[in-house]
Amino acid sequence: MDDRVSPKGFRSAEGAGDWRVLGDGACAFFATASLAEGAAFAAAVGALPGVGPHRPDIDLRHEGVTVRLVAVEPDFWGLTTAEVALAREISALAAGRGLEPNPSRLQSVQVSVDALSHPPVIRFWKAVLGYDERGGEDLVDPQGRNASFWFQEMDAPRPQRNRLHVDVFLPEEQVEARLAAALAAGGTLVRDRSPEWWVVADPEGNEACIATLAARD
Repeated sequence: MDDRVSPKGFRSAEGAGDWRVLGDGACAFFATASLAEGAAFAAAVGALPGVGPHRPDIDLRHEGVTVRLVAVEPDFWGLTTAEVALAREISALAAGRGLEPNPSRLQSVQVSVDALSHPPVIRFWKAVLGYDERGGEDLVDPQGRNASFWFQEMDAPRPQRNRLHVDVFLPEEQVEARLAAALAAGGTLVRDRSPEWWVVADPEGNEACIATLAARD
């Protein structure tokens, strides 16, 4: 596939200002005044000519509609020029209906598992969760609703550290405030890998990653 687009490329594309690239695709939230208004917008998105079998995913709530765009192919999971084009169409549709985007409502959550041997650990969690395997190191909810699981291959166990942690993907403009809130709540900054991710720990040493993909090529 030669039309792939990096997170940074998507974010900088003309007409993509409403969208943020998170851990599970490019997402936008459009505020609505009612469930009926959101349902009408979702139906209009579904009728766009660029809509295919894997895009978009729509989460409809009374207060707004979240739209996620991601290409799902046997050998690829990510963004392409088709998602960029569809993002422009959806944003134009929302603007025509007077719906305001609100990126502060966006985030995605991933559970990361340290694994010394990927296959047996992944098989276990796949059975427990009823998830689909993707790319040999991820498990994803086939319904696209719940947090994905990512398996980080390790050469040796990490002593005095939890073997599972949560990754929280945010729009880039939300990272500073979220980090500050975590530290104010008693957390500590364990590792700073600006501008992409930061590791924080709770008062007992359990870790989480706060991440953004905005700068990733």
